[in-house]
Amino acid sequence: MKVDSITKLLIDKLGEKSVLTGTNLIQKYDHIWRMNEPTKTPLIVFPKTTKDVSEIMKICNNLSQKVVIHGGLTNLVGGTKTSSDTIVISLEKMNKIEEFDEKSKTITVQSGVILEDIINKASEKKLLLPLNFGAKGSAQIGGVVSTNAGGLRVFKYGMTRHMVLGIEAVMPDGTIISSLKKVIKDNSGYDLKQFFIGSEGTLGIITKIILKLVVSPSTRYSAIVGINKYENVVNLLKLLENDIGKILSGFELIWNSTYRTMINALETINPPLSDDFKYYVFIEVLGNETENDKILLQKSIENAINLDLILDGSIAENERELNNLWQIREDVGILDYDSKFAQHFDISIPIPKIGSLVDKIVAKLNTLEYVDKIYPFGHVADGNIHFIVGKNKNSVEIIDEINKVVYSPLKELNGSISAEHGIGLDKKKYLNMTRSDDEINLMRKIKKLFDPKLILNPGRII
Repeated sequence: MKVDSITKLLIDKLGEKSVLTGTNLIQKYDHIWRMNEPTKTPLIVFPKTTKDVSEIMKICNNLSQKVVIHGGLTNLVGGTKTSSDTIVISLEKMNKIEEFDEKSKTITVQSGVILEDIINKASEKKLLLPLNFGAKGSAQIGGVVSTNAGGLRVFKYGMTRHMVLGIEAVMPDGTIISSLKKVIKDNSGYDLKQFFIGSEGTLGIITKIILKLVVSPSTRYSAIVGINKYENVVNLLKLLENDIGKILSGFELIWNSTYRTMINALETINPPLSDDFKYYVFIEVLGNETENDKILLQKSIENAINLDLILDGSIAENERELNNLWQIREDVGILDYDSKFAQHFDISIPIPKIGSLVDKIVAKLNTLEYVDKIYPFGHVADGNIHFIVGKNKNSVEIIDEINKVVYSPLKELNGSISAEHGIGLDKKKYLNMTRSDDEINLMRKIKKLFDPKLILNPGRII
C-alpha cells in the first residue's frame, strides 16, 4: 500500500514520534465541534520545522499522495475534512514564537501558534494584534492567515492580510518560499505572500509568519443597545462614525432569536437588556484617553436616544460586565450546540440591504418543515452576516435546499457567499453564485500552476 510506503519514509526522515497511524488515530477528529466523529485519514504526521514540512511534501509529491492540512480545526466550510485516501499534516507542534521585536512592532511565529497566545504575548509590551473572534483560543495562526480570517474588529483594522508583513511557505513539491520581511513597503515585483493568504492551503503550506502589531489602546469601553428598525441600525452606525469615528472599533449585530438563546444559555450572566427588541447592537471603542473616551461613548448613546434611534442601552461599567457583554456575541458555539444538524453561513452584502434580506431569508427558511432554529448575527459595519440554521432531520437534499435559500439572492446584490470563512469543500458547489466563470477559470489555472498534481488540500475552493 502507498500509505505504508509513505509511513516508512516519514519515520525514516522524522522519527516514529512524528507519525501516527492505526489504532493511535482513534481519538483524532477533523473538527473541534465534532470530536465524536473520528478522522478518516490513515496517517497523521507532525512536523516541527519548515524543513520537516518540505521533506514531507517532497515524499508526497513524488508518490502523488493527497495531503490535508490541520491546524486548530475550527474551519467551518469543510476545509479540514479527511478521507481514506488523504494523509494529514498537523501543524500543532510548530508552535514557537520565534521573535518578538518590540522596536519594529512585529512578531515572528510558526504557523501552529494559537492566536490567543500571540495576542497575550503582544500585550506584555503594550502592543496589540487586532484579530479578535470567538475561536481565538483554539485557532492556529497558520489557519487564520490561510483563510484570511476576519472577526470583530475588521471595521477598524481590516482583515488578517492587513496584518501580515512576511510569510514562509512550502510548495506542493517541497520547495520553500521564504519572504520573511518586516518592511511595510515593498514593490519589488509580485507580492507573493498574497497568493498564500486566503488560499485555504491549496497553493502552499504556510509555516512561518511575521505579523504587524499596533500600539495597544489604553482604554476599552463597550455598550449594547436595543433597536426595532433596521434603518436605525444603519443610522446609528453613521452617528457613531461622526461622533467617535476615530476610536470606534466594533459594531456588531445580533437578532432577537440569537440574543434570547445566548442569555438563556449563559446562566451566570445578568442580561444587559430585556429580550423584546428585534436587534441588539454591540459597540466597542478603543482609545487612549481614559475618561474622555467613555464620555464620548456616553454622549453618542445619549444623542442616539434623543434621536429615537435606540430604545434602550447599557454601557459596561467594569471589566467583568465588559467581558460578559461580549461573551453574548462571541460564544457562538452555544448556537451550534443548540442546533441539531447545524448549517453555518457567512455571507457578505451591502449594509443598507442587510435588514430586508435577512427578513426574507428567515421567512423562507421558516416555511421549510425541517427547519427549527434560525440564528442570525454578524459584523454589520463591514456587511458580513452569519446564520446558524438548525434542523430536525438532515440529508444532502435538505442541505442543498437551505443553501440555495441563503445564497440565491446574493448575486443580484453583488454579495458574496463567503465573507471570511472561505469556500473549502462545502461551498464549492455555490461559488459561481458570486464569482464569474472567468474568475473561477483563472483560479483553476493558478492552482494548476502551483500544484500540478493537485495533491494539496484537494478539492477545496475549485
